[in-house]
Amino acid sequence: MDIKERFYVPDNLKVFGKWDTDIAVEDLGIKSYVNLTPVIVLHTAGRHQKRRFWKNKTNIVERLGNKMMRSGSAGRKTSGRFLRRHGGYTGKKQATYRTLKYAFDDINKKTKQNPLEVLVKAIEYAGPREEVTTLSYGGIKYHLSVDTGSQRRLDMALKNIALGASIKTFKTKKKFYESLAEEIILASKGDMASFSVNKKEEIERIVKSAR
Repeated sequence: MDIKERFYVPDNLKVFGKWDTDIAVEDLGIKSYVNLTPVIVLHTAGRHQKRRFWKNKTNIVERLGNKMMRSGSAGRKTSGRFLRRHGGYTGKKQATYRTLKYAFDDINKKTKQNPLEVLVKAIEYAGPREEVTTLSYGGIKYHLSVDTGSQRRLDMALKNIALGASIKTFKTKKKFYESLAEEIILASKGDMASFSVNKKEEIERIVKSAR
């Protein structure tokens, strides 16, 4: 039985009921991995987690929310500070959903553009194209530059956008949704003030020295 026969499904679905998903992804490297399929609720309940490479069937906004729900590393420094995010959004899907909604409204207010379009542009700028891997040969370790896979590039961009928002709101009075909106807007412009863009440039700078 078709789902439309059992439930009411609007003909023109939009993200958060506001934002159109008819957006062109200009970066051909990640074009087939950026899922903008509109859904009623951004919650797949982990149905794709045991199937390899099936996470690209999850809407990109939900994937950003999933990165926000990851707990931080308490024993490792980020940008020279110990960043603890334990309990912030971990397991709190409704709180994450609201934060994303407020952040998208803030992006639209500041840029007068579709927030999804700004997010896609931010991902294009924040995803590193090359990385450094270590090879061991004859007891000697060599650093070798390699191309970053499209799926990993997308994951790293989303992770660093979420982490950059956490850093901007860490020990400040700024709301998380304001920091998230600021990080996405800066990244969409390729601004070095963005943590995610800065991280990407740092990775690619190391790659040049390993060639």
